[in-house]
Amino acid sequence: MIRITVLRNAKREILGFDSIGHAGYDVCGKDIVCSAASILIINTINAIEKFTKDKINYVNDESEGKLEFRFAGTPSKEADLLFSTMLLGLNDLVRDENYSKYIELTYEEV
Repeated sequence: MIRITVLRNAKREILGFDSIGHAGYDVCGKDIVCSAASILIINTINAIEKFTKDKINYVNDESEGKLEFRFAGTPSKEADLLFSTMLLGLNDLVRDENYSKYIELTYEEV
């Protein structure tokens, strides 16, 4: 299962997220749940790096399916919008009855 935890402060501003695990929907190379979540996450990070001036930090370990992403400060409006689109896609996966047992999305105040 892929477990994604979105980190927010008391003002509900996004600070980052942690993602860990593999979906296990199918074998590597055919796992459409893992592919969908990965492209949403990776494309969002790439877009934030390319199209915003936000400073970010992330650590990625593909073998464990682990990614830790943090904003170094409050996200810009552009970064917040990009992040919100990632969450829109991830929420669609979580709500889909065919995929919901392979991905979990939670929010944590830190």
